[in-house]
Amino acid sequence: MENVNLQIAFIAFVIDYIFGEFFSPHPVVLMGKYISWFEKKFYKDSFLNGFFLGSSLIFLVFLLSFFLEKTLLKIDFLGVIFLGILASSTIANKMLFDSVFKVIKNPNSIKYLVSRDTKNLSSSEINKAAIETYAENLSDGVIAPFFYLIVFGVSGAFVYKAINTLDSMVGYKTKKYQNFGKFSAKIDDLANFIPARITALLIVLCSKKKESFKFYKYAKLHESPNAGFPISAMALALGIKLGGDTFYFGKLKHKPFFGEGRKKITKSDILEALKFKKCIDFLLLLFLIGSFILLNL
Repeated sequence: MENVNLQIAFIAFVIDYIFGEFFSPHPVVLMGKYISWFEKKFYKDSFLNGFFLGSSLIFLVFLLSFFLEKTLLKIDFLGVIFLGILASSTIANKMLFDSVFKVIKNPNSIKYLVSRDTKNLSSSEINKAAIETYAENLSDGVIAPFFYLIVFGVSGAFVYKAINTLDSMVGYKTKKYQNFGKFSAKIDDLANFIPARITALLIVLCSKKKESFKFYKYAKLHESPNAGFPISAMALALGIKLGGDTFYFGKLKHKPFFGEGRKKITKSDILEALKFKKCIDFLLLLFLIGSFILLNL
């Protein structure tokens, strides 16, 4: 951990907190275009082709972000400010909150947030999907990029976003992506191992329910080695059950329940989940400021 990384992370946090996503075109959109181009040109039901997709994108993103980072750091604090602004594009804290909050007033907007089939979802299932995606993306879209930004700098945060984008586009266990997307899915699992557990602990720290400490009991039931942690912690913190059977791409997928309490999820439960943002933001700021002070003693 370096002072400069903490400074960049603090600036990125403030920029995202105030403005949210404002880059156009957004770096993730450019990554997505590369993935789509590669898939169109070189797709084959092969792990090797998927490996070339993943490794080439990660290498290109690392090369560009590392070069930009080193170049901007040469102009001292002004460069740090520019890097903080750039790094804010790797964090989706405000956008995630706003997108999930929108579901309360416009339930149909859930289709833009989840990969499950949404056409025939009941209001309770829509509310459940909103909370699940908020909990999971607290890890993917907030804690993970912060973690890699603080530990490895701007290039670390962008490499993580490349990995996460690969997983979100090709990391599915469908017939088309079973082999082609396997590398992307596995490296995403590896990249999210620590952040997912940090996210669960942050939810526990912000929770008023002692039961939320039992998140590991339910997290291990999830097929993902990571997603179950923030989802289980959030379910226990809210006193509800998340998970359960869900349709993906027209097929019913049997999933366990995570948490204890009600199965019927209301809009007020979404609001309660979103309230965790203030506490988690405070803990992140406390960590950044505290670490900066300790490093400069």
